[in-house]
Amino acid sequence: MTRLFRAFLLALPLLTAPCVLAQTVIVADAHSPLPALTREQAEQFYLGHGHTLPDGSVVTLADLPPGSIRDQFYQQLTRKNPSQIRAHWSRMVFTGRALPPQQAESMAQLRQWLASQPNLIGYMPAADADGRVKVLLRLP
Repeated sequence: MTRLFRAFLLALPLLTAPCVLAQTVIVADAHSPLPALTREQAEQFYLGHGHTLPDGSVVTLADLPPGSIRDQFYQQLTRKNPSQIRAHWSRMVFTGRALPPQQAESMAQLRQWLASQPNLIGYMPAADADGRVKVLLRLP
């Protein structure tokens, strides 16, 4: 019994350690006039609770295709898993309160959209953010 208990105590930090996630950034085109965002603003936008900045600028949103990057983004920003996000957007659409972000087919398509729409906001892993994008918010 003592060995089992000791093994449990040794394994406990591994079981309770937070999952290390790559940093995700919310971005716009490098030449976009959009200002930096607060976490609260970004969360409100990506949950469909708003689409304008304090200065009155209207923003549009882009999602990446379903997958690990998208799941990680919503988990980091909203603390909601993929099922919760799908349910949330189903309610928002059903009640007519908001439409979900437009979904890019790939990171390349997201980059094309960002380059052609100055008020479009998207997200990507921080490692993919280069001189073609302006980082509006870094998520942990």
